[in-house]
Amino acid sequence: MKRVVFNQKGGVGKSTITCNLAAIAAARGMRTLVVDLDPQANSTRYLLGQAAEALESTVTEFFDQMLNFKLRPKATEDFIHATPFENLFVMPADAALEELQAKLESRYKIYKLKEALDALDFDQIWIDTPPALHFYTRSALIAADSCLIPFDCDEFARRALYTLLDNVAEIRADHNQALVVEGIVVNQFQSRATLPQQIVDELRAEKLPVLEPFLSASVKIKESHQQAKPMIHLDKSHKLTDEFTRLFDALERARQPAKQKKRA
Repeated sequence: MKRVVFNQKGGVGKSTITCNLAAIAAARGMRTLVVDLDPQANSTRYLLGQAAEALESTVTEFFDQMLNFKLRPKATEDFIHATPFENLFVMPADAALEELQAKLESRYKIYKLKEALDALDFDQIWIDTPPALHFYTRSALIAADSCLIPFDCDEFARRALYTLLDNVAEIRADHNQALVVEGIVVNQFQSRATLPQQIVDELRAEKLPVLEPFLSASVKIKESHQQAKPMIHLDKSHKLTDEFTRLFDALERARQPAKQKKRA
């Protein structure tokens, strides 16, 4: 199962959602990989902490091999690093990834990530993406089975959402007919405020796939980032940990009928 977490709007919690849901999958005993395609490398730092600064084999080198032919290129597994958490691995990013984007776009290497991930032996792969629709995000959408869309409840985010859904539909039509929008993840939700609930109600009225539970706004997540520990490892009893866990369970339940149908 390969999921991409994508929104063209920045600051909506892509890395936080990616790493926390992946950490829950790993804690359940699933061999899980996070692929960080964002030059900001937030998922990489979240999962590796200070160790992220000393990495040599990153996703940048993985893509650079596509541009510079080598007789003995590294295998995809060589770019995958263990995290401090059992069953959880990361293909890390770094700032140099930004420099390759235009070259990769012009050489049309858009299917290479899919080929590489399809050959790996993981139960779940989670792909974190930059807040833009370009080579890396297109590669991720082509490689993935499904797309999760983080959403913060304001009017600007809502307007951007429609464009995003159109872009995903175009990728599906042109490159990946199996790609589905698994749902919209409402993040930083303030239950006592009127506007967030109003926006969510309007999205539901439009039959958009809004997922539950919503993820609450909490300062605890900043502590989680600082300590480089996803919530399930930082504080199992916290409300936000429970929300992430219930969201993961809802995603798993929703895909069971699809798995059974495929087997039949």
